[in-house]
Amino acid sequence: MEIISGLLGLLYLLIIFILAMYGFHNLMNTILYLGSRSANRKRKIPPITRYPKVTVQLPIFNEKYTVGRLLKAVTSLEYPAEHLQIQVLDDSTDDTIALSRTLVEEYKSKGINIEWLHRTNRQGYKAGALGEGLRTATGELIAIFDADFVPNPDWLLKTVSLFDNPRLGCLQTRWGHTNRKYNSLTQAEALAIDGHFIVEQAVRSQNDFFLNFNGTAGLWRRSCIIDAGGWQWDTLTEDLDLSYRAQMRGWKIDYLPDVVVPAELPSQVEAFKNQQFRWAKGSFQVVRKIMPRIFDHSEMPLHVRFLAVFHLTGYGVHPLMLALLILTLPVGLVCPIAFQLFPLSVLAGLGPPLLYLTARASHTPPLIERIKLLPLLTITGFGLCLSTSIAVIQGLFGTGNAVFVRTPKLNLNNASTLKRSIDRNYVSPIGRLVWMELLLGLYALITAIALVPLLGWGIFPWMMIYMLGFFYIAGMNLMQNRTRYSRTQTRSREIKVT
Repeated sequence: MEIISGLLGLLYLLIIFILAMYGFHNLMNTILYLGSRSANRKRKIPPITRYPKVTVQLPIFNEKYTVGRLLKAVTSLEYPAEHLQIQVLDDSTDDTIALSRTLVEEYKSKGINIEWLHRTNRQGYKAGALGEGLRTATGELIAIFDADFVPNPDWLLKTVSLFDNPRLGCLQTRWGHTNRKYNSLTQAEALAIDGHFIVEQAVRSQNDFFLNFNGTAGLWRRSCIIDAGGWQWDTLTEDLDLSYRAQMRGWKIDYLPDVVVPAELPSQVEAFKNQQFRWAKGSFQVVRKIMPRIFDHSEMPLHVRFLAVFHLTGYGVHPLMLALLILTLPVGLVCPIAFQLFPLSVLAGLGPPLLYLTARASHTPPLIERIKLLPLLTITGFGLCLSTSIAVIQGLFGTGNAVFVRTPKLNLNNASTLKRSIDRNYVSPIGRLVWMELLLGLYALITAIALVPLLGWGIFPWMMIYMLGFFYIAGMNLMQNRTRYSRTQTRSREIKVT
């Protein structure tokens, strides 16, 4: 029994130590950001000396609520018409097909160089569509926008000139938000994305760490895509995969934090969970595919390769967080001494909140509002750890369904009420994990009640974060599903009456 309790205690401390390393990684990024020029001054963009041909690729799949807005924005891009090509890569299976084709024909009749490419097999999903479009693309540079992104007219004028650097293979711009204040979930998401784009991406770019293209709102050099092996669809995160392959071939990926492209945040819990599941699983598929090559790549400095591990395995904190919750009760009962070393992780725990609070730009809320949102972001992250843990395991071991589950977008703004009916196929049905999330929330509460007499009140807040996280994600999911069901029933009765 003593051996088992000792092993449990060591396992618990090992998990704490690994989580602390990720916390220190966030703290390092924050310190590097605050000490860099990107925290205080805007980057100067050189004027355009030539206008290379640009192909704008728009991969869409069942996006009838956003495709009109997307095409309006992209056809308004300020760039010489003779050097601009637009490809609508439409893999849709619903009435988006007719809508997008009609819109393309209308813009084409106005003299815009735009073409509609429709596939019926969806091989390779988004990566397959991008690769198919590349065959007929005429551009030296390839811009990519997902269906919910709305680039400003001067986006190309602010980005193209940086490709005068012949080693620049890709340029990423920052994501903004069209619906930051739609509900509590979108506010938490916005804070997290701002931290990633304003702090993390800026630090990686300025220090020549591995940097990733985020799948949209970016510009690629066509020759870089081809040289790195093209778009491949053996992972669910084709953007991360290509980014690493390109950089290991010697190409540079750059980042412009001051060029912002607004986009829609998932407002439904289940849609957000599906998005995070796809990103988490895909990133660990890339870990399995790319990681060995990183350490075989002797030209890269050791510290760059070491930090790439933290970059690629960022979602790995979720299974560690889940394991920590499950182990807390048995470790507290049989090996309470393990908790005496718990304060060692406090400093590392400051890393994530400081990173998000530091993420300040012209489009972000003031500091006091970010402080208020921090608890919400914290419980949201804890509440997601079951779903993303499953995704990490599937990605790492090559199990589970490999279908690309899209994140449906509804053309939302900051209005808290959607004033139009939505096609049921655009609202993600509730998943079965919701009941397990409720059970884990209850388990966290039971753990707190059981261990407070043995360990004191210090364990209580920690378990309450878990409890609130799982109850928030599961509870909001159930509430949104009930509202969707009620609206559907109401519309059905109205149809029957008429």
